[in-house]
Amino acid sequence: MAIDFVALHEPLVEWVYEQTAADSAEYVTITAFGEQHGLDEQQTFRLLLTCKEWGLLSDRWATMGDPAANLTPRGMQWVQERRRRRADPRARSVTARRGLLTWLWEQKNDGAGYPIVEGVLQSPHSLHEGERLTPEEIDRASAYLLAKALITGNKTDQTEGPVRAEITAEGQDCVEHFDGDVSAYERRNSTGNTTFNIGENTGNIAANSRDFTMNATTNKDGIDPAAVVMLARALRQAAPALELPEEDALEFTQLATRLETEAANGSPDPSRLQRWGGSIIGILNSPVVSGALGSVLAAYTGTVLPGLPPA
Repeated sequence: MAIDFVALHEPLVEWVYEQTAADSAEYVTITAFGEQHGLDEQQTFRLLLTCKEWGLLSDRWATMGDPAANLTPRGMQWVQERRRRRADPRARSVTARRGLLTWLWEQKNDGAGYPIVEGVLQSPHSLHEGERLTPEEIDRASAYLLAKALITGNKTDQTEGPVRAEITAEGQDCVEHFDGDVSAYERRNSTGNTTFNIGENTGNIAANSRDFTMNATTNKDGIDPAAVVMLARALRQAAPALELPEEDALEFTQLATRLETEAANGSPDPSRLQRWGGSIIGILNSPVVSGALGSVLAAYTGTVLPGLPPA
């Protein structure tokens, strides 16, 4: 069975956080975690190296046959921020609405008419930052989607939303063209600007359209680690506006995180920065990205990381 190291890295980092009582000076052997998830020793070490590459865990106390790990400062911050997002009721509501709508799209696509809404709780679409949403949150999400005419169904006296529901044509459009993002779907015909301001300009890249305006720092003297950090943060900030497919969005944000981690480590490897920057430009120039924002981000990346293929 193939091991999904990307899916396992998040629970591992949180597990280390809990086992070490959130103390980055303490370490713990992760063999028990590997066994819980069906990993052998080699796979457990590989998972640890994956987390190390992303700057979340350190293996400085690991020895042959003992995959010991401790949190890095970045890993500590990542867990704390994740737990803050997990507890944010607004973020949980957004996840519930998007997850339920996407799940109902899948049910309709599979030929299931008016499934029980709480069935979504058995799917990954009901996970928010690794934690299962509650039936009450799903009920409120169904009521919201019903009010927006994205789903249809009949309510009962005991629920806010329908017990059984089916996605509407409008809901299908939202999933297929906006990845289930209801807010983006409702903004589809609106005009306006989204502005990304990044640092103090030594150079300027600007693009004006109904979608965005971007002011970005550039550097003319080769690779500047501080500029790369700002680039990585700008890429992550802009990622939702690119409306990438789920797999591409995950890869895009992971590449941006790798750029920031490498640039911030004190002795960045230019070849790694170039390789990851090239992959980012490849995504930005691919058919999955439409609109001027992708072109501007690609140009910005090429300016901060000279020598990459042209945007």
